Parts: sequence; structure tokens; C-alpha cells
Amino acid sequence: MSDTVSDADKIRNKRLAKLGSQPTPKSDQNGHGTGDETNSVQLPQSTTSSPQEQKDQIKPKINIAGSSASPKPTDNPFAPLGVKERTAAAPQISIKPANETGMASRKPPVSDPGRQPSRGGETLPEWEDKILRGIFRLTLDPSARTDGHGHSLTFVKSVREELEDRRAAVRLEAAILDQAILEAASNVSKITPLDYLLACWKRVTGQLKHHKGNRAEEKKLDVVKEARRLCMSYCIFAITMPEMFGREPSNTSPLLSHLLVDPEDERGICHDFLAEAVSRFPDDDTIETALVGAVEDLSRQLARMTMNDDYKSYVVALRHLVRYPPLVTAIARSPLFAPSSVSASELEATTLLGPFFAISPLQADITSQYFSSPKTRDRVFITNSQRSLRMSLTTHQQDLLDIVNQIIRSDKGARDRMLDWFALCVNKNHKRRALQVDKKLVSSDGFMINVTVCLDQLCEPFMDAQFSKIDRIDTEYLRRQPRVDIKEETKLNMDQNSADQFYEKTIEGTNNFISEVFFLTLAAHHYGTESTNQMLSQLEKDLKRMEKHIEEIEVDRHKWINSPAQLKMFDNAVKKYKDQIDKGLSYKYAVQGVLLDETMQARSLQFMRYVIVWLLRLVSTTNFPKQSIKLPLGSIRSNVFEALPEYFLEDVVGAYRFVMRNMPWTISSTQSDELIILCITFLRNSEKIKNPYLKSGLVTIMFAGTWPTPNRPKGVLGDLLMGMPIATEHLLHALMKFYIEVENTGAHTQFYDKFNIRYEIFQIIKCVWDNSVYREHLDEESKVNVDFFVRFVNLLLNDVTFVLDESLTAFQQIHNLSEELQNPQHLEQAIRQEKEEALTGAKSKAKSYMQLTNETVAMLKLFTEALADAFTMPEIVQRLADMLDYNLDVLVGPKSIELKVENPREYDFQPKALLADIIEIYLNLKRKESFIFAVARDGRSYKPANFEKATSILRLKAKDLMSPEDLRAWTALGAMFKKAKEADDQAEEDLGEIPDEFLDPVMATLMTDPVILPTSKSIVDRSTIRSHLLSDPTDPFNRAPLKIEDVVAATELKGQIEAFKAEKRGAKLAEVNIMDTSPG
Repeated sequence: MSDTVSDADKIRNKRLAKLGSQPTPKSDQNGHGTGDETNSVQLPQSTTSSPQEQKDQIKPKINIAGSSASPKPTDNPFAPLGVKERTAAAPQISIKPANETGMASRKPPVSDPGRQPSRGGETLPEWEDKILRGIFRLTLDPSARTDGHGHSLTFVKSVREELEDRRAAVRLEAAILDQAILEAASNVSKITPLDYLLACWKRVTGQLKHHKGNRAEEKKLDVVKEARRLCMSYCIFAITMPEMFGREPSNTSPLLSHLLVDPEDERGICHDFLAEAVSRFPDDDTIETALVGAVEDLSRQLARMTMNDDYKSYVVALRHLVRYPPLVTAIARSPLFAPSSVSASELEATTLLGPFFAISPLQADITSQYFSSPKTRDRVFITNSQRSLRMSLTTHQQDLLDIVNQIIRSDKGARDRMLDWFALCVNKNHKRRALQVDKKLVSSDGFMINVTVCLDQLCEPFMDAQFSKIDRIDTEYLRRQPRVDIKEETKLNMDQNSADQFYEKTIEGTNNFISEVFFLTLAAHHYGTESTNQMLSQLEKDLKRMEKHIEEIEVDRHKWINSPAQLKMFDNAVKKYKDQIDKGLSYKYAVQGVLLDETMQARSLQFMRYVIVWLLRLVSTTNFPKQSIKLPLGSIRSNVFEALPEYFLEDVVGAYRFVMRNMPWTISSTQSDELIILCITFLRNSEKIKNPYLKSGLVTIMFAGTWPTPNRPKGVLGDLLMGMPIATEHLLHALMKFYIEVENTGAHTQFYDKFNIRYEIFQIIKCVWDNSVYREHLDEESKVNVDFFVRFVNLLLNDVTFVLDESLTAFQQIHNLSEELQNPQHLEQAIRQEKEEALTGAKSKAKSYMQLTNETVAMLKLFTEALADAFTMPEIVQRLADMLDYNLDVLVGPKSIELKVENPREYDFQPKALLADIIEIYLNLKRKESFIFAVARDGRSYKPANFEKATSILRLKAKDLMSPEDLRAWTALGAMFKKAKEADDQAEEDLGEIPDEFLDPVMATLMTDPVILPTSKSIVDRSTIRSHLLSDPTDPFNRAPLKIEDVVAATELKGQIEAFKAEKRGAKLAEVNIMDTSPG
């Protein structure tokens, strides 16, 4: 056999040499160590030997008696560590104090009178033997297989033989303990060596705690300390080198199963074990590697689990491990911690923390189990399931926060790696905000929600009510090597090229922790909870569409009733489709259960409150909220604000919109104040934000805030909107300004979007209209800002005209199509189907537009009552009169019979109430002479008979809709219109033929204030071009850009017209008093 040592022996020798270099107890007079010296590990040099001798070499033996002669020095490479050569003998380990060399016998027999007796006559060696046997459950007596408590004992045969060969006392002591441990751990059968050694560790640690610190116990304490040291060393060997105990290395860490049991269990990894292991990091890097490997294996196994599995033990294990800063530092250095090359879909499975954050009720197995057969479940069952899952998730999220907090607080390196991981989560998931999200390419909703909630909680320490630390949020963070990637994000008010140039100019320095967490949390909301909110809204729409599609499909089932094969295929296809609906519905309930967590949403709104204040401070350049904001804001532009990503404001809008709609009671009064200031500030200064849909979100928040809730008839925000000074002064102007802006959003859906946005604006105005302060401010401003009000009134008239026409036309279609379909047998199938589809479309159209009609007419009624002058300006009044006359004719004229439909309330259509509203608008303007003449001059729809018919309908069929006083006023107003018509007709007749140069080329009416258009040189009446420019800012004759300020008064022509009028009819019109309705 070769003289060289095998590779396995080399590894073993190296380990034992390291063990021998550990401090050991000082020798007392009897040779017992005290822990202050180093051990000497002696192993024999391999020599040629017989097969039996080779076999004996497999089990190392401890020589505690020594040989009769000292060994001859050799060139043993381990000699400097005390590992010496033996010949022709089994491998032996000798741990000796550093001041003893050679192999002289040093052990007296048990009855040696030189030893000091312990309590009750027990000598120290006897006590040592008893304690070590109890700790390691060993025996040197082959017949003693259990102790007095019934615990199994391991017979260490080789140790006994060695002691007998050396004629030493047959008992255990610290000097031979390493050999005994090695033999016992190598011979366990039903458990692993590490199982055995960990149990020993628990016992030796417990024994150590029982010892007192007095001098009498010092020697005993040294024995226990040495036993503890050796036990830990062999535990490490069992973890890092299982082949030392005759075991094959495993693909997973030996520590893994032990980390998953209770630390107080015999197999568990307790605090003392980890503290001791971590303390050895500087001397033995294999311990660090082993523990980090165990954490990585924890992560890998957890990646295959869901909330249905025993995930809790994995989370508890990691919580236990991160209590040790050196271990946290090592874990953070793991290549699995934050690998930059990982994809979004791999984050939660392959990063070290990913599987822990992936545990969620939104995992597929959970949703299908807790919400199985969702259509058959009642609301109580669903609510209870959601509450149960929410409680489990809350506990898990608290565990995640504890883990993250420990990592962040350990040291700067670990903190930076933790922030890197969060940045990885948000930066890799930009596609979660795409219009069409491929879930295979992004992280899951549950994972991202857990990330967001954890970051929200990290922000809590600096989010105090006084905003004392808000200055620590660095406004230049995004220009100072930020972790958050915003390059591809749309900016608040800056195009991409300008933003790129702005961010190219970086700023030196480092970002503080508060800024890092603040910006990471904003990004997490955008790609996490807000993305999930968006998904939930889309899912609800998709489910409705799928349900409707199923209904349409099942109507055709009868077609396959005579073909069993095709019928089976049809039924299978329908079942598959229904299963998809059930799956989607289960997921919807699970998402709602997660998002409707009051604590989570309250924490989220607290963060959003900080974002609101930070944004307002930035855009207003004031120390808000200590200083109030003055509106409108100045013209100074802030590049820092304009270059921010849109989601800084979008996150706020999304968070509050969700809470307003689902759980408004969680919003505090202080949050409401700042929210209103935010909405009014950016609507009043809408030029600060580029995206009209982002601004519409601010309107939506206020609209949702006016919805009645228990104990709040005006909603969460209504009462504040009624009384806040900034609201009473600026709210209506801000809303009207956006009402005008939303006419052109730039989107292909802008025509329909504007009606939805304006509907919400109407609701907010109705909420505050009872406050006279609003009306007074509005009236005052209408006289100062005339052009602004003219534009608003023009658009309002456009809307009223359009929605009224669309609604009433739809009812006529419903009436006519319903009559045609009363006898469908006379129609061909194709024609019948076409008419049925047209009827369905008309009904849908009627429902959509009738609600808008009611609200728009109601708004017109409010404004004409308060601002009659604004509605009777020359450029407005004729359009208003024409619109009112036309709709009055539709409601009471000959074609009104076509408005009769079955179940009109299904469409919210109340024709008599609508008629009363239109009449009230007439009455609001009854004192304006320009309005009286405008109605009378409507040559298309003005019919005196319509006024009489309306009076008859309201008097006989709708007495409760109008008071007698209003009916009398309406009758008198009809007489005014009639008299004005007669006078106007007479004046027209008196004028005779009007020269063409005096006629407006657009309206074909006599001009009163002619103006010259600068580019086309055409002459039109000023009211005509003003009305045109309200909706089209171009010259109507050559499409060149045009502003009302550019037109030139045609003074000479105006003089000619005045002279013509004076000559033809001036005298006659002066004689007629149209406002006098008395008889005779």
C-alpha cells in the first residue's frame, strides 16, 4: 500500500488539525483542560500494513494513556499543528494542552487519592465522566445501553479498547472526548450525525447555563466549555464534511431540515448554536459558506410551495437567521440575492428572497381552493374566505418586514443589497403597466403587492404628521445615480428628448436612505398595487363580456340537438369557456380580498399623503403645509417637477380612486384637506401637467368623494368642498377650465371621453351649488373673464344640444322598431335579425345618453339661473334659443308620439320632468330682451302652439313638477315670444330688401357689428366669428389660424348699416313695447 495519505485522509487531517488549533482548557494537576490552551491533534503517517490494520485505520482512536516511548520525529506535514506520525497502529487523535508534548502516561486510576472530592464524596473525574456521558449519551460499558432516564446510550467500543490497552481508568474525560464524539457520531443509524450532535449541543448548552460563576465551579465549568467547543466543531464537520462520518454528501444542505423545526427542538438550530457558529466566521469560512448555502436551499424549496403548504417554517427559519449581522452580510453577498441578469418572471423563484415574497393568496392553487365554484357561493362565504386569507397574508407580510428590517439594520453593505433587490423588482416589471400584459413575462400580482406593502412599512418611521423629515426626500434624487429606472417613463410635462437632456446632467454625491425608500415605494405602487388595481378593473370588464358571450352562444345550442357528436363538442367548448370564467371570478375574489385590507390601504394613503405634500412643495416652491399655496401659481417653471414620471401623480390618483370607490371611511380628514388642495391646484394650473387623462383622474377623485356614505350625505369630500377657502375661491373656475380643455384630449376616444369627464364635473358642481359663496364668486368672475365664460357656455350648449338630440332620436328609433317587430312573422329572417340588432343598439344608446342628458340639462338650468347675462351674449343667445325651441318641439310637437316606449324608466327617461326642466331654463332668461327676440327669430322650430301644448301637459298631467306661479310666468312668457315675433316680422317687412354687403355671409342675417378677417379679408358679424372661434380657431374662409383679437372692426360699413336700419325701421321698432303684455 502506498505511503502517501489518501485524499479523504488529507481532508480529515486538515479538519482535525483545525480542530486541534482551537483553544482548550488549561491543564490542572490531573491533566484536565480549562480552555485557555490549544490542543495538539496527532495522526499517524500511513505506512504499509496488513489488511486488518488498514481496516482498523478507518476508525480514528484517541490515545489518552500515551505509548511507552515517544514517536520518532518525521517529515509529517501536519507536525506544526501537533499532528504527529505513528507507525503500525490504528489512526489515533490526541488532543493535548500546548505545554505537554510526547506520549507520557498522565491518567491516574479512578480511585486516585490525589483528586479533590466533589459534593457528596464525588471526585471531579467522576463528575466529569458522569456529565460527559449525560451530555453525549455515551457509555464505556457494553452492557449499559440506557441511562437512568431510559435514554439510549451509544457504546464507544474503540475508546474503551484504547483505554484498556493503555491501562487507563475506563471513564470519559475532556481529553478523550473528541475521539468519543467522532466514534459515536459515525455509528448512529436511524438519525444523521448532525441530528445526534445537535441534540448534544442542546444538552451541553443547558448544562453550561446551570453553572455558577464562583471559583469552586470553575474547573467544572472548564470541562463543560471544552465539551461545548468540541461539540460545535464536530457539528461543523457534520455540516461541511459528512464523509468524515462515513456519509455521502447531499445535494441539499444538511442544515436545511434542522432549520425548519423549532429551535427548541432537539433537532432545531437554536440561538446559541448560531451565535457560536457566526463567531467562528473569521477563522473558518466554510461555516459561512454552509449557512449561506442552507439559506439558498431554503429559498429553492420554498419556491415550489404555495400558501397551502407549510411555508411558515421556512419564513420563521429565515427570520431566525437574519438576527445575526455577520450572517446577514454573508447572505447579502450570495449570488442569488440580487442577480442583475434575472428576468421579471424569474424574480420570485430564483432570487434568494423571491420565494418568500411570492407567498400570497393570489397564487393559483389558493384562489381555486378558497373560491371554488364561485358562482354558487353566497356573499357571506366569499367575505369569510377573503377575511381568512387576508389575516394569513397580514401575518406573513409582517414576517417579511421583520426580515427586511434585520437585513437593512445589519450593515451598509447588506442595506444596499436589500435596496438593490427592491430596485430589481420594480425595474424589471415595467411591462406590468402595458396595455396588454403577458403574465408569463412579469412577476405575479401577489409578489408585487408584498413588495409594495413592505416598502410602505419601511416608509412609516419618517412619515410623521408634522412632515418634519420631508426635506430629507431629495428632489435631485433622480439625477444622482438613482436605483429607480425612469428613462422610458412618460414625464409630467416634458417630452422625452428634453427629459433625456435634463437627466444627462448628473449630480455628484450619494442618496440618503429616506430618498431611496421613498422613490422605490412610489415605483412599487406603480408596478405593484396600482397595476393590480388596473388589472382588476379590466378583469371585471372581461368577465362581463365573457358572460354575455356565453349567453349568446347557448342560444344556438338547439342547432346541434340532432347531432350527438357535434353537441358533445359544443358542450365541451361551453364548459371550457365557463371554467375560464370561474377561474377569473375566483381570482377576482382573491384580489379583492387582498386589496380591501383596511390596514394596508390606510398605510398606503398615509404614504400618498406624503407624496401629495412633496409634489405641492415642489410645484409651488413653498414650505407647504406650513405655508399656504397661492393660486394661480406663478409662471416660473420647475424642471425637476416637469421631468418627474407621470406615475408620481398617477399613483396618488389611483390609490385614492380605489379607496373612494371601495372603502371611503378609511380616509382621514387631514388626508382629505391635502387631497382637495392637490386636485384644485393642478386643475386650476392645468398647464403644469401634460396628460389630460391624468388631470381627469383628479376630477374623478373629487367626484367619488361626493358620493353619499353612512353619516356623510355629501361623501368624504363634500363638506370640505363646501367650506374650504381654496375650494370656494378656485374650485368652479378650475372645473370649468378643465371642462373646456377636455374638448380635445388627443385620443381617438376623446369625443366620448369628454362626456364622462363632464358628467363628473356636473356632479361636483351640484354638490357645492347650495353654497351662495360659489355663485357669488362665479358671477363676479363671469363679468371679469368674459371670453373664458363664453367658451364654457358655448361648449355646454354644444353638449346639451348633442345629448338631447341623440337621446330623443334613440327613443324615436326604439318606438318605430318596436312597432315593426310586433309582427315579426311578416319579416324575412335576415331583416328581422337586422332590426332586432338595431333595436338593441338604440336601447343601449338611449341608456347611455339619457343619463348625460338629465345631468347636462340640470347643469344648464343651474347656470342660466345664476349667470343669465353670460347666456344671452350675442354670440350665444341665438344658439341657445334655437336649441330650446327644437327640443320643445320634439317633446310636445306632432312627433312627440314617437317618444313613447315601453318601460321608459329603464332608460331613466321621464319626458314630463325633462319638459319641466327645459321650461325652467326659458323662465331663467325671461327678463332678457335679447333672449326673447332670439326665440322669436328661430324660423325653424319656434311655434306658438308648442308653448300652449306644454302648458296644457304640465297643468293636467304634471302638476307636481311646476308651481302655479311658474305656470303663470310660462304663459306670460309665451305671449312675449308671440308679440316679439310679430314685431320682428313687421320690422323685417319694413326693412324690405337688404343689400348683400350688409348681410352676414355665414348666417345670411343683417350684420350689427361687422369685422374684417385679416387673412381672407372677408367681412362677417363679430358675434358670428366669435361663435365660430369657440369651436374652431381658424378663419372659416381659408382655414388660416385666427384669434378674435386679430379681427378688424369695419367701422365704415357699420355706419352704413346703422344708417340703413335707421332709415327703414328705426322709428317703427321704437313704438313697439314688447315687454308689455297687458290687454289692449
